[in-house]
Amino acid sequence: YSFQDEEDMFMVVDLLLGGDLRYHLQQNVHFNEETVKLYICELALSLDYLQRYHIIHRDIKPDNILLDEHGHVHITDFNIATIVKGSEKASSMAGTKPYMAPEVFQAFMDGGPGYSYPVDWWSLGITAYELLRGWRPYEIHSATPIDEILNMFKTERVHYSSAWCKGMIALLKKLLTKDPECRLSSLADIQNSPYLADVNWDAVLEKAVTPGFVPNKGRLNCDPTFELEEMILESKPLHKKKKRLAKNKSKDGAKETCPLNVHLQQCLETVRKEFIIFNREK
Repeated sequence: YSFQDEEDMFMVVDLLLGGDLRYHLQQNVHFNEETVKLYICELALSLDYLQRYHIIHRDIKPDNILLDEHGHVHITDFNIATIVKGSEKASSMAGTKPYMAPEVFQAFMDGGPGYSYPVDWWSLGITAYELLRGWRPYEIHSATPIDEILNMFKTERVHYSSAWCKGMIALLKKLLTKDPECRLSSLADIQNSPYLADVNWDAVLEKAVTPGFVPNKGRLNCDPTFELEEMILESKPLHKKKKRLAKNKSKDGAKETCPLNVHLQQCLETVRKEFIIFNREK
């Protein structure tokens, strides 16, 4: 649900204590094939749900995939998501370069036909590859020029580990097909994959399949220093809100005090007083 005060809107979402997949990659967690296979299935169900509501996420990557305390995956960060209806196409360049599909760059560079839901399935393929191998299939970074990226797609071949089973390799190849018309890009496509023939999709939907990796409940599962720095850089930190609101109210004394705002300020003041400062030296 959501609520707002005089300055900001607050959105309350599910509490997920397992951290994101980027954090666990940085902690050198090894994700085996069975674990990644389940992630692919759960994320496929998530993308199918979004597609039914005409939503392209446009930023599927380990950073935006959170784990709950049982190890199931959840998609977050819809900041650059967009809605397309019918045969509409998106055309703006949006996303994180290493995970963006070829057609996104093409639409930006040469006025291509645009892109749709298949871009999220490409990103899923890149993410799954990275979880299995520890690095991405293409050496693309945020500073890599777009023309260089497009040349990579034309000239470089993706190398798949010989340690992976043939079914996983075949699935990844279909997710990383450069032509969006030939790419696996729907739940039906995924469910028809021979590699996933043994999957009980109802059980996956109900989260009844136990993940191979379960986050440590005794750990924070994030980098608290990074989180703290994000708070410090916040342009309107909460501890200054009370002074700003008081100043605003003094300029507009004719307005009645809203009981909801008073309650919210009391809650924020309680948080300010009782918040335990993180000590990065300990």
